[in-house]
Amino acid sequence: MTATVTPPSTTASPARTSGAGTRRSGSKGRPSTIIVTAVLVVVALYFLIPVYWVVVAATKSTEDLFSTNGFWFAPTVALWDNLAQVLSYDNGIFIRWFLNSVLYAGIGALLATYFAAAGGYALAKYEFRGRNLVFGTILGGVLVPGTATALPLFLLFSQLGLANTYWSVLLPSLVSPFGLFLCRIYSQATVDTSLIEAARLDGAGELRIFHTIGLRVLTPALVTVFLFQLVGIWNNYFLPLVMLSDSGLYPITLGLNNWLSQVDRLPEFYELTTGGVLLSIIPLSIAMVVLQRFWRGGLTEGSVK
Repeated sequence: MTATVTPPSTTASPARTSGAGTRRSGSKGRPSTIIVTAVLVVVALYFLIPVYWVVVAATKSTEDLFSTNGFWFAPTVALWDNLAQVLSYDNGIFIRWFLNSVLYAGIGALLATYFAAAGGYALAKYEFRGRNLVFGTILGGVLVPGTATALPLFLLFSQLGLANTYWSVLLPSLVSPFGLFLCRIYSQATVDTSLIEAARLDGAGELRIFHTIGLRVLTPALVTVFLFQLVGIWNNYFLPLVMLSDSGLYPITLGLNNWLSQVDRLPEFYELTTGGVLLSIIPLSIAMVVLQRFWRGGLTEGSVK
């Protein structure tokens, strides 16, 4: 009887092969993951370190601000005293500045977002003569910096009698070329024409279609435009500087700069400035935390199949 010997197979099993491939892909992806994580950590530190410094500086007196480590707390915490001084100085002028900034940034960002959504939706979903020309003009507006238009706006508002009023800062804030551009692109990509046609067949008017369908689908874009506009108006300094001469109309940025300009003569203004800066970043932080969840997707994603 002759025994038959089967030679060992040289082909690896599928499971072993897939395991080796997984190890190889994991070994290749690990360095890139580490690099990306390191870059994100550096970017996060770049944005968080100034905020941390503001928090630490707001807890110090003027003497401790210059005699202690800038990135660590002083033995005596003067945070509440500094904040109380900020809110009570000059009959509470900081509260007036804060409310002015809420007015400029809140109403301005809200109306600018609505107008950008309406314009972008119209340019994306309606066919009319000159549509591309209008869109090209808007793109040109994106390229023009705000500082270049501040002086012409001041001359125009002076002739209209609107200089040194709330309107001189609020009206220019209602226009957002970038927001209109973003809403037009987003409308083309997400607002399905079949939804609009179905609503028309049901007897809905164009304004109702825009408010019930268009705005809902555009929610992630609207949140983006609102936050960009809110931050831009809240941090705007040059336009109020040109337009306003009455300190009662100042936003926070102009008011804090007014305090900072007096530190050489009165060093206690360091405490007012650092405390005011800390209070000024709280509304933007709250807005970011509350509204960031709307970026995760549209409310009607998957409604059209």
